[in-house]
Amino acid sequence: MKMIEHPLIARPRRLWRRFTLWLRGKMPKGLFARSLMIVVLPMLLLQTAVAYFFMERHWQAVTHRLSAMVVEDVAALIDIYENYPQDKDNDKLARVAERMGLTATVAPRGPLPATLPKPFFSLLDSALSEEIRKQIGRPFWIDTLGNSNIIEIRVQLKDAQLRVFAQRAQAYAPNSAIFLTWMVGLALLLIGVAVLFLRNQIKPIRRLAVAAEAFGKGRDMPFRPSGAREVRQAGVAFLDMKRRVERAIEQRTAMLNGVSHDLRTVLTRFKLSLALLGEGQEQEAIGRDIAEMQRMLEAYLAFARGDGGEAAKEIDMRTALIELTADAQRHGHPTKLDYHGDPRATVRPDAFRRCLANLVGNAQRYGRNVAITAERGERSLVIHVDDDGPGIPAESREDAFKPFYRLDEARNQDDAGAGLGLAIARDIARAHGGDVNLTDAPMGGLRATVTIPI
Repeated sequence: MKMIEHPLIARPRRLWRRFTLWLRGKMPKGLFARSLMIVVLPMLLLQTAVAYFFMERHWQAVTHRLSAMVVEDVAALIDIYENYPQDKDNDKLARVAERMGLTATVAPRGPLPATLPKPFFSLLDSALSEEIRKQIGRPFWIDTLGNSNIIEIRVQLKDAQLRVFAQRAQAYAPNSAIFLTWMVGLALLLIGVAVLFLRNQIKPIRRLAVAAEAFGKGRDMPFRPSGAREVRQAGVAFLDMKRRVERAIEQRTAMLNGVSHDLRTVLTRFKLSLALLGEGQEQEAIGRDIAEMQRMLEAYLAFARGDGGEAAKEIDMRTALIELTADAQRHGHPTKLDYHGDPRATVRPDAFRRCLANLVGNAQRYGRNVAITAERGERSLVIHVDDDGPGIPAESREDAFKPFYRLDEARNQDDAGAGLGLAIARDIARAHGGDVNLTDAPMGGLRATVTIPI
């Protein structure tokens, strides 16, 4: 019985699943980027919290204290003006203000200027306003905006208007920029150290991946385990696996060479015995059976041998395809070749020629015209072998690559053979790190596409 979730539970779950999928798509895919994010993100969050909770509180406390001191000085100047009327020119008031680090002037009484628009965040403006209302309690106007280092305070008196100018540093904590600069500089320094450290830690993993990829393509690349203990263990395990695989390939090659030699010797004896019997219908039939047996034996051995441990080297792929095209034309099949890009390619020469020869031979067997198209890009070599034959149904194309698999109307079979042509071709291509795929050809038949990474 299927359980039905309540809508109040199902909808949040769907939203959460959708969010996790979106987040997974936005997350970095590389190990270096993920490791760097794991190191840097908590550090940035911690520094942000420190800057907000500590610096903000410290900044506010210092700013309020400095603003209170400036307002106390302004209040003292107001007391001097109101309690010492004998200072008609306000000279003593100006000298006292100068000793306080202020500039004070007395103007005739008049309306205060319009209130200036306040910014979204103005710690100095709010601190000064709060202290003036608390200590002076009279109508006032302040100007703390702009890039000027001077702030202006106007206080409305009974018969005059007091204007006081002060340095911004007198009422505002000036070391906040230094602290923020230090925080940003420290963050950048730590990020740089993390990048260098993680890069050195990931280098051995990248070298291991490159060595494994090169080994899969048949290229012998020197590799020495390094890095952290776990990475070295993985490198040692890779080298052990590599030696075991190489030893297995050597043993298989030696065994196949021995089997091939023994069986060919027996077939040669059969041919000699048949030649001594003379000519006749029975001898001719036996000769065809021996020839077919030899051909099937070669196919089986080729499939079992694989690449035979052949070393990869750089060849001229254009020249190899020209030779293959000439061989096909000698067998009476019109064959065209079209090559684009750099002709150089690193492959196992004999094995790769066998792969292409099987595909071209398959196209010749079931089509009258053959076309070979090759293009070498920055990352891969792509070779198309097209024909105008009957093709293979789309649902049966993967089955055509199975060893010994036969289709009634398919093309994955050698003439009265074992059905190993396409299987051998794909096995060789995958040994190079690539693959062989079958699609519809522009000529109406079958297209076999070989893709090999460079």
